[in-house]
Amino acid sequence: MAAISDRLAHSTPKIGFVSLGCPKALVDSERILTQLRIEGYEVVGGYRAADLVVVNTCGFIESAQQESLDAIGEALAENGKVIVTGCLGSREALIRERHPEVLAITGPHDYESVMRAVHAQLAPPPRNPYLDLIPASGIKLTPRHYAYLKISEGCNHKCSFCIIPKLRGKLVSRRIDAVLREAEKLIRDGVKELLVVAQDTSAYGADIRYAGAAWRGREYRTHMTDLCRALAELGVWVRLHYVYPYPHVDDVIPLMAQEKILPYMDIPLQHASPRLLKAMRRPAGGEKALRRIQEWRRICPDLTIRSTFIVGFPGETEQDFEELLAFIKAAQLDRVGCFAYSPVAGADANALPQHVSPAEMEARRTAFMQLQADISRERLRRFVGRELTVLVDSVADGKALARSFADAPEIDGLVHVRNAGQLKPGQFARTRIVHSDHYDLHAEVS
Repeated sequence: MAAISDRLAHSTPKIGFVSLGCPKALVDSERILTQLRIEGYEVVGGYRAADLVVVNTCGFIESAQQESLDAIGEALAENGKVIVTGCLGSREALIRERHPEVLAITGPHDYESVMRAVHAQLAPPPRNPYLDLIPASGIKLTPRHYAYLKISEGCNHKCSFCIIPKLRGKLVSRRIDAVLREAEKLIRDGVKELLVVAQDTSAYGADIRYAGAAWRGREYRTHMTDLCRALAELGVWVRLHYVYPYPHVDDVIPLMAQEKILPYMDIPLQHASPRLLKAMRRPAGGEKALRRIQEWRRICPDLTIRSTFIVGFPGETEQDFEELLAFIKAAQLDRVGCFAYSPVAGADANALPQHVSPAEMEARRTAFMQLQADISRERLRRFVGRELTVLVDSVADGKALARSFADAPEIDGLVHVRNAGQLKPGQFARTRIVHSDHYDLHAEVS
């Protein structure tokens, strides 16, 4: 029996996998890995144990493209057989110029082409239904207790600094019943937190005219507000990412105030100067966004807002930057990322005049983040003395790293729980906040 097992293990094709980029790309990786496992391939860590390597790339900005090209080069050097997929795969000529020896190149969310490329190199092994046990929700690259729920592909915006529509195409929404069935599978497999992601979550369903579908005996539109109402019925944390501040987002705020979904939104605002926003071709102005945020917080005082901003966009003047700082002071956003403008091949913004020097961009980014650090510290102080439910991510030496409703995994702060000996990862716990700093909270179990 041992000899048969050894022979079967030796004959099983082994695939190495590298996943780069955003949560949307992570979901693509999960789907490819799930299909590999369904077909009987073994996924291994490291390059040398693998028969070939799949690299899921990012191509959003030049630094991400370079990281992807470096990862492809490393996989080639260590293994020699590499299949490339993902956003950078849309620029095959660039990849072939640097790495002509790659076996195949496919674009983003093209799972079938990836599998065809794998089949061309390694035939699927014989299936063993008793050994090929895969969760109903598929293979996940996140911890068991949270998962990304991707509701659409692509984007209809034409932001001048972005090439995502060129890489991932126009908006293609998943029907709401398919999304909700996936959410149910994830929860059955132990997920306690669903992180809703898309390129533009607020535009969900616009491409299919908000088509209706039945779920649990009720009719729902393929629309952001209906999706939130349905997900609120599942009894887990629901966190919204990549929300554009369109008027219908107002309808979601009462659900947050009623604690049916988390009072948290990730809104990529990018700037506040009307002149810069017009040059960026962004869909909302700073003053309008500020009024909306203030009204949302009137309805839901605990609303946590995360956003990202670009400094040093071509043509940004000192006055534009001061307008951005004034907006930040007025909006009092909770979680903020700031990036110096980075040109990317194919973006319309590259042709704009008056590019800001790298030194000035970095100076503005530093000033922005110093201001935001003070705002973050003041925002977090409101939690001291309060009781908060947290979701535990890890436990070690009697201490836990956890997250509250205000903390998305990997990008926001943490709740450090000091008397956590009985807690386990994936468990909800009631805590009392005893201290705060610039980005994190410190708590003890209630």
